[in-house]
Amino acid sequence: MNSTQITFFSFSAYFDTGRLKYLYFLVVMFIYSFIMFSNLLLIVVICVNRTLHEPMYLFLVSLFVNELCGSSGLFPLILVQILSDSHTVSVPLCFLQIFSLHFYGSVELFTLGAMSYDRYVAICCPLQYNVLMSLRKVWAMTASVWLYSVLATLAMLSLSGPLQLCGNIIHKVYCDNFSVVKLSCYDTTINNIYGLLYIFTVIAGLFLMILYSYVRILRVCLSGSHRTRQKALSTCTPHLSSMINFCFGAFFEIVQGRFNMTHLPNMVRIFLSLYWLTCQPLLNPLLYGLNLSKIRIICKNLSTGRQKACV
Repeated sequence: MNSTQITFFSFSAYFDTGRLKYLYFLVVMFIYSFIMFSNLLLIVVICVNRTLHEPMYLFLVSLFVNELCGSSGLFPLILVQILSDSHTVSVPLCFLQIFSLHFYGSVELFTLGAMSYDRYVAICCPLQYNVLMSLRKVWAMTASVWLYSVLATLAMLSLSGPLQLCGNIIHKVYCDNFSVVKLSCYDTTINNIYGLLYIFTVIAGLFLMILYSYVRILRVCLSGSHRTRQKALSTCTPHLSSMINFCFGAFFEIVQGRFNMTHLPNMVRIFLSLYWLTCQPLLNPLLYGLNLSKIRIICKNLSTGRQKACV
Protein backbone atom coordinates (compact mmCIF):
# COMPACT_ATOMS: atom_id res chain seq x y z
CA MET A 1 0.00 0.00 0.00
CA ASN A 2 1.05 3.62 -0.45
CA SER A 3 -0.28 6.87 0.91
CA THR A 4 -2.76 7.33 -1.95
CA GLN A 5 -4.50 4.02 -1.09
CA ILE A 6 -4.77 4.57 2.66
CA THR A 7 -7.99 6.33 3.61
CA PHE A 8 -8.09 5.49 7.31
CA PHE A 9 -5.96 4.44 10.27
CA SER A 10 -6.80 1.69 12.77
CA PHE A 11 -6.10 1.93 16.51
CA SER A 12 -4.79 -1.36 17.88
CA ALA A 13 -4.65 -0.26 21.54
CA TYR A 14 -8.41 -0.48 21.98
CA PHE A 15 -9.78 -3.83 23.16
CA ASP A 16 -13.20 -5.35 23.68
CA THR A 17 -14.62 -4.28 27.05
CA GLY A 18 -18.15 -5.57 26.57
CA ARG A 19 -20.73 -3.60 28.51
CA LEU A 20 -17.98 -1.93 30.53
CA LYS A 21 -17.47 0.40 27.58
CA TYR A 22 -20.40 2.49 28.85
CA LEU A 23 -18.69 2.85 32.23
CA TYR A 24 -15.42 3.85 30.55
CA PHE A 25 -17.36 6.32 28.42
CA LEU A 26 -18.89 7.96 31.51
CA VAL A 27 -15.52 8.14 33.30
CA VAL A 28 -13.81 9.76 30.30
CA MET A 29 -16.78 12.10 29.80
CA PHE A 30 -16.56 13.15 33.47
CA ILE A 31 -12.82 13.87 33.13
CA TYR A 32 -13.40 15.88 29.95
CA SER A 33 -16.28 17.83 31.54
CA PHE A 34 -14.22 18.61 34.65
CA ILE A 35 -11.32 19.85 32.51
CA MET A 36 -13.60 22.09 30.47
CA PHE A 37 -15.44 23.47 33.51
CA SER A 38 -12.40 24.09 35.75
CA ASN A 39 -10.28 25.71 33.04
CA LEU A 40 -13.17 27.85 31.77
CA LEU A 41 -13.97 28.93 35.32
CA LEU A 42 -10.43 30.19 35.95
CA ILE A 43 -10.30 31.92 32.55
CA VAL A 44 -13.51 33.80 33.38
CA VAL A 45 -12.32 34.63 36.92
CA ILE A 46 -9.05 36.11 35.63
CA CYS A 47 -10.63 37.99 32.72
CA VAL A 48 -13.49 39.49 34.75
CA ASN A 49 -11.43 40.64 37.75
CA ARG A 50 -9.19 43.57 36.86
CA THR A 51 -7.05 42.94 39.94
CA LEU A 52 -5.81 39.81 38.21
CA HIS A 53 -4.75 41.59 35.02
CA GLU A 54 -1.09 41.01 35.80
CA PRO A 55 1.55 39.19 33.70
CA MET A 56 1.49 35.93 35.69
CA TYR A 57 -2.29 35.61 35.47
CA LEU A 58 -2.38 36.54 31.77
CA PHE A 59 0.10 33.74 31.10
CA LEU A 60 -2.25 31.47 33.05
CA VAL A 61 -5.10 32.43 30.72
CA SER A 62 -2.95 31.37 27.77
CA LEU A 63 -2.14 28.12 29.58
CA PHE A 64 -5.80 27.34 30.36
CA VAL A 65 -7.00 28.21 26.84
CA ASN A 66 -4.34 25.92 25.41
CA GLU A 67 -5.46 23.09 27.69
CA LEU A 68 -9.03 23.52 26.46
CA CYS A 69 -7.76 23.25 22.86
CA GLY A 70 -5.60 20.20 23.61
CA SER A 71 -8.38 18.40 25.49
CA SER A 72 -10.86 19.13 22.68
CA GLY A 73 -8.39 17.61 20.23
CA LEU A 74 -8.11 14.41 22.29
CA PHE A 75 -11.26 13.50 24.21
CA PRO A 76 -14.03 13.69 21.55
CA LEU A 77 -12.26 11.12 19.36
CA ILE A 78 -11.57 8.85 22.34
CA LEU A 79 -15.24 9.02 23.40
CA VAL A 80 -16.33 8.03 19.89
CA GLN A 81 -13.80 5.18 19.78
CA ILE A 82 -14.91 3.79 23.16
CA LEU A 83 -18.47 3.27 21.88
CA SER A 84 -17.42 2.18 18.39
CA ASP A 85 -16.98 -1.44 17.32
CA SER A 86 -14.44 -0.55 14.61
CA HIS A 87 -11.65 1.63 15.96
CA THR A 88 -10.72 3.60 12.86
CA VAL A 89 -10.23 7.25 11.95
CA SER A 90 -10.01 8.93 8.56
CA VAL A 91 -6.62 10.24 7.43
CA PRO A 92 -7.65 13.95 7.49
CA LEU A 93 -9.10 13.65 11.00
CA CYS A 94 -5.98 11.83 12.16
CA PHE A 95 -3.70 14.59 10.89
CA LEU A 96 -6.02 17.19 12.43
CA GLN A 97 -5.60 15.47 15.79
CA ILE A 98 -1.82 15.29 15.29
CA PHE A 99 -1.76 19.04 14.66
CA SER A 100 -3.96 19.73 17.69
CA LEU A 101 -1.95 17.62 20.15
CA HIS A 102 1.52 18.67 19.01
CA PHE A 103 0.41 22.31 18.94
CA TYR A 104 -0.89 21.86 22.50
CA GLY A 105 2.44 20.42 23.65
CA SER A 106 4.42 23.25 22.07
CA VAL A 107 2.26 26.05 23.52
CA GLU A 108 2.24 24.35 26.94
CA LEU A 109 6.02 24.07 27.11
CA PHE A 110 6.78 27.58 25.85
CA THR A 111 4.13 29.17 28.06
CA LEU A 112 5.65 27.45 31.09
CA GLY A 113 9.01 28.80 29.93
CA ALA A 114 7.60 32.33 29.69
CA MET A 115 6.12 31.95 33.18
CA SER A 116 9.49 30.92 34.60
CA TYR A 117 11.04 34.09 33.10
CA ASP A 118 8.21 36.13 34.63
CA ARG A 119 8.91 34.64 38.07
CA TYR A 120 12.66 35.27 37.63
CA VAL A 121 12.09 38.96 36.86
CA ALA A 122 9.54 39.37 39.68
CA ILE A 123 11.81 37.85 42.34
CA CYS A 124 15.32 38.72 41.14
CA CYS A 125 14.64 42.14 39.52
CA PRO A 126 11.56 43.49 41.33
CA LEU A 127 12.36 47.16 40.69
CA GLN A 128 12.49 46.56 36.91
CA TYR A 129 9.47 44.25 36.80
CA ASN A 130 6.93 46.78 35.49
CA VAL A 131 9.29 47.76 32.68
CA LEU A 132 10.49 44.29 31.67
CA MET A 133 7.06 42.66 32.01
CA SER A 134 4.64 45.32 30.80
CA LEU A 135 1.25 44.13 29.56
CA ARG A 136 2.27 44.95 26.00
CA LYS A 137 5.33 42.71 26.27
CA VAL A 138 3.26 39.92 27.85
CA TRP A 139 0.79 39.98 24.96
CA ALA A 140 3.68 40.02 22.48
CA MET A 141 5.31 37.01 24.19
CA THR A 142 2.01 35.11 24.26
CA ALA A 143 1.29 35.85 20.58
CA SER A 144 4.84 34.77 19.67
CA VAL A 145 4.41 31.47 21.53
CA TRP A 146 1.17 30.66 19.72
CA LEU A 147 2.42 31.76 16.30
CA TYR A 148 5.69 29.87 16.65
CA SER A 149 3.81 26.74 17.75
CA VAL A 150 1.57 26.92 14.67
CA LEU A 151 4.56 27.28 12.34
CA ALA A 152 6.62 24.56 14.05
CA THR A 153 3.71 22.10 13.98
CA LEU A 154 2.94 22.87 10.31
CA ALA A 155 6.62 22.35 9.46
CA MET A 156 6.50 18.93 11.14
CA LEU A 157 3.32 17.97 9.28
CA SER A 158 4.76 19.15 5.97
CA LEU A 159 7.41 16.44 6.40
CA SER A 160 4.99 13.73 7.58
CA GLY A 161 2.05 14.38 5.24
CA PRO A 162 3.74 13.42 1.92
CA LEU A 163 5.21 10.14 3.27
CA GLN A 164 4.22 6.97 1.46
CA LEU A 165 2.87 4.54 4.04
CA CYS A 166 3.07 0.76 4.08
CA GLY A 167 0.49 0.25 6.80
CA ASN A 168 -2.35 1.93 8.63
CA ILE A 169 -2.22 0.47 12.16
CA ILE A 170 -1.44 2.90 15.00
CA HIS A 171 -0.56 1.20 18.29
CA LYS A 172 -2.21 3.85 20.43
CA VAL A 173 -5.64 5.20 21.32
CA TYR A 174 -5.03 8.45 19.39
CA CYS A 175 -2.99 9.75 16.45
CA ASP A 176 0.49 11.14 16.91
CA ASN A 177 3.17 12.12 14.43
CA PHE A 178 5.82 9.51 15.23
CA SER A 179 3.29 6.66 14.94
CA VAL A 180 2.52 7.79 11.38
CA VAL A 181 6.19 8.29 10.50
CA LYS A 182 6.96 4.71 11.62
CA LEU A 183 4.49 3.47 8.97
CA SER A 184 6.55 4.99 6.14
CA CYS A 185 7.74 2.71 3.35
CA TYR A 186 10.88 4.71 2.77
CA ASP A 187 13.70 6.44 4.61
CA THR A 188 12.60 9.04 7.16
CA THR A 189 16.04 10.58 7.84
CA ILE A 190 14.80 14.13 7.22
CA ASN A 191 11.98 13.68 9.73
CA ASN A 192 14.41 12.30 12.31
CA ILE A 193 16.93 15.10 11.74
CA TYR A 194 14.20 17.73 12.12
CA GLY A 195 13.03 16.12 15.37
CA LEU A 196 16.54 15.85 16.81
CA LEU A 197 17.46 19.41 15.85
CA TYR A 198 14.25 20.68 17.43
CA ILE A 199 14.94 18.78 20.66
CA PHE A 200 18.63 19.72 20.99
CA THR A 201 18.28 23.37 19.99
CA VAL A 202 14.88 24.86 20.76
CA ILE A 203 13.73 22.62 23.62
CA ALA A 204 17.20 22.27 25.17
CA GLY A 205 17.64 26.05 25.04
CA LEU A 206 14.27 26.55 26.71
CA PHE A 207 15.14 24.10 29.49
CA LEU A 208 18.47 25.85 30.10
CA MET A 209 16.62 29.17 30.43
CA ILE A 210 14.15 27.65 32.91
CA LEU A 211 16.99 26.04 34.88
CA TYR A 212 18.90 29.33 34.99
CA SER A 213 15.77 31.18 36.17
CA TYR A 214 15.20 28.81 39.07
CA VAL A 215 18.86 28.72 40.09
CA ARG A 216 18.76 32.51 40.36
CA ILE A 217 15.43 32.39 42.22
CA LEU A 218 16.87 29.81 44.64
CA ARG A 219 19.89 32.03 45.34
CA VAL A 220 17.62 35.00 46.11
CA CYS A 221 15.46 32.86 48.39
CA LEU A 222 18.46 31.56 50.34
CA SER A 223 19.92 35.02 50.82
CA GLY A 224 16.62 36.88 51.35
CA SER A 225 14.26 37.34 54.25
CA HIS A 226 11.61 34.91 55.44
CA ARG A 227 8.91 37.00 53.74
CA THR A 228 10.80 36.86 50.43
CA ARG A 229 11.05 33.07 50.66
CA GLN A 230 7.36 32.76 51.48
CA LYS A 231 6.35 34.93 48.52
CA ALA A 232 8.64 33.05 46.15
CA LEU A 233 7.38 29.66 47.32
CA SER A 234 3.72 30.67 47.02
CA THR A 235 4.06 31.71 43.37
CA CYS A 236 6.78 29.32 42.17
CA THR A 237 5.51 26.06 43.71
CA PRO A 238 2.49 25.60 41.40
CA HIS A 239 4.54 26.57 38.33
CA LEU A 240 7.41 24.23 39.23
CA SER A 241 4.98 21.39 40.00
CA SER A 242 3.24 21.91 36.66
CA MET A 243 6.57 22.00 34.82
CA ILE A 244 7.84 18.79 36.44
CA ASN A 245 4.53 17.03 35.80
CA PHE A 246 4.52 18.01 32.12
CA CYS A 247 8.15 17.01 31.58
CA PHE A 248 7.56 13.70 33.37
CA GLY A 249 4.64 12.86 31.08
CA ALA A 250 6.38 14.07 27.91
CA PHE A 251 9.50 12.03 28.75
CA PHE A 252 7.51 8.79 29.04
CA GLU A 253 5.65 9.59 25.83
CA ILE A 254 8.91 10.13 23.94
CA VAL A 255 10.50 6.96 25.39
CA GLN A 256 7.42 4.89 24.61
CA GLY A 257 7.31 6.17 21.02
CA ARG A 258 11.01 5.67 20.28
CA PHE A 259 11.64 2.34 22.00
CA ASN A 260 9.91 -1.02 21.97
CA MET A 261 7.63 -1.11 25.03
CA THR A 262 5.55 -4.16 24.05
CA HIS A 263 6.64 -5.95 27.24
CA LEU A 264 4.46 -3.56 29.25
CA PRO A 265 0.76 -4.40 29.75
CA ASN A 266 -1.59 -2.68 27.32
CA MET A 267 -3.30 -0.64 30.05
CA VAL A 268 0.08 0.68 31.29
CA ARG A 269 1.04 1.77 27.76
CA ILE A 270 -2.31 3.52 27.32
CA PHE A 271 -1.92 5.29 30.68
CA LEU A 272 1.62 6.48 29.88
CA SER A 273 0.60 7.74 26.42
CA LEU A 274 -2.35 9.69 27.88
CA TYR A 275 -0.61 11.03 30.99
CA TRP A 276 0.94 14.16 29.46
CA LEU A 277 -2.31 15.03 27.67
CA THR A 278 -4.73 14.55 30.58
CA CYS A 279 -2.89 15.26 33.84
CA GLN A 280 -1.84 18.80 32.89
CA PRO A 281 -5.36 20.12 32.17
CA LEU A 282 -6.65 18.19 35.19
CA LEU A 283 -4.05 19.32 37.72
CA ASN A 284 -3.23 22.87 36.61
CA PRO A 285 -6.60 24.41 37.63
CA LEU A 286 -6.19 22.77 41.04
CA LEU A 287 -2.52 23.76 41.40
CA TYR A 288 -3.10 27.40 40.52
CA GLY A 289 -6.62 27.75 41.89
CA LEU A 290 -5.70 26.42 45.33
CA ASN A 291 -2.15 27.75 45.70
CA LEU A 292 -2.39 31.30 44.33
CA SER A 293 -4.05 33.35 47.07
CA LYS A 294 -5.68 35.95 44.79
CA ILE A 295 -7.47 33.32 42.68
CA ARG A 296 -8.38 31.26 45.76
CA ILE A 297 -9.92 34.26 47.54
CA ILE A 298 -11.95 35.35 44.50
CA CYS A 299 -13.25 31.80 43.91
CA LYS A 300 -14.15 31.56 47.60
CA ASN A 301 -16.00 34.89 47.43
CA LEU A 302 -17.88 33.74 44.35
CA SER A 303 -18.91 30.54 46.14
CA THR A 304 -19.98 32.44 49.27
CA GLY A 305 -21.96 34.98 47.21
CA ARG A 306 -23.76 32.21 45.36
CA GLN A 307 -24.70 30.51 48.63
CA LYS A 308 -26.08 33.79 50.03
CA ALA A 309 -28.07 34.35 46.83
CA CYS A 310 -29.59 30.88 47.16
CA VAL A 311 -30.57 31.57 50.79
